[in-house]
Amino acid sequence: MKKHKIAVIPGDGIGPEVINEGMKVLNKVASLDASFTFEFTSFPWGCEYYAQFGKMMDDDGIDRLKEFEAIYLGAVGFPGVPDHISLWDLLLKIRKSFDQYVNIRPVTLLKGAPCPLNNIETDDINMLFIRENTEGEYAGAGDWLYKGKEHEVVIQNSVFSRKGTERIIRYAFEVALKEGKTVTSISKANALNYSMVFWDQVFEEVSKEYPSVKTYSYLVDAAAMLMIKDPKRFEVVVTSNLFGDILTDLGAAIAGGLGLAAGANINPEREYPSMFEPIHGSAPDISGRQISNPLAAIWSASQMLDYLGYEKYGKLILNAIEELLTENKYLTPDLGGASTTSEVGDRIVEIVASRMSVLHTQTN
Repeated sequence: MKKHKIAVIPGDGIGPEVINEGMKVLNKVASLDASFTFEFTSFPWGCEYYAQFGKMMDDDGIDRLKEFEAIYLGAVGFPGVPDHISLWDLLLKIRKSFDQYVNIRPVTLLKGAPCPLNNIETDDINMLFIRENTEGEYAGAGDWLYKGKEHEVVIQNSVFSRKGTERIIRYAFEVALKEGKTVTSISKANALNYSMVFWDQVFEEVSKEYPSVKTYSYLVDAAAMLMIKDPKRFEVVVTSNLFGDILTDLGAAIAGGLGLAAGANINPEREYPSMFEPIHGSAPDISGRQISNPLAAIWSASQMLDYLGYEKYGKLILNAIEELLTENKYLTPDLGGASTTSEVGDRIVEIVASRMSVLHTQTN
């Protein structure tokens, strides 16, 4: 039996609540397949840890996380701890230290999920955002000059390396080639006359290696408009760190809300662990009330199964989420229901067990 060692960082606010439901589902899948199991190790890092110790994680935290195959992260953020501290000293530190240069965020309208757009079919919203995840606008390069003086100046630099830009664009083309989809590049070359002109140039170069893949390019403002007016034109989307961050929140808004938004931070070479997380915030205002939506955390657990080589179970969990949504009986308040976080997780476990039983019957 293969044992997958998973580091768990529940984080702050509703993070522990939703991650608990994701682990519940993962354990159910493993319990029904004798070929593998999970060993979860929890770390108490986050803003509460910062409040107590003055740091978001242990000094040797990165070295300790290296021992794991994957990381399962809840949510980070809490009043009193500046957002740039919570982000840079934990989440971005992990992404950069482990060269998790591929951020994967599906923007898929599942059956039964609410959508604010009119005259939209579920198949019309089915995008896969491939976001550069370690440099670009979030490189952290810059300076703060004459701080506190009348002539104070801040400089925030974007960093686009050929290696970083080329590898993320090529990754998107490989996904599109495998799945028979188009690739759309999103940039802002008309205004950002160095970084985005360079991005467009590299996209054009790499596209020549994939002549069978149809391509499109949009400016980010036009892309934001088209995601609302004509979302079906987007399939595989590749973009920079900042644009991907913003547009996938827009994507979440049109595909059921942040309670259904999952993300994966991948090191494709598997030299380091990859990290899986719901992309919503820590929502401290509802923490402890058992009303948070665990479906994004469960969806990110399905991404982890895909990464570990159990794609059939990853897909099975997505189908289970769709079944729960279409049943319309076990939903948290954000989706118009009155169920608790645990009740939603328990129902997903029941559906997963039922579907795995059918799957095993079909394959035996």
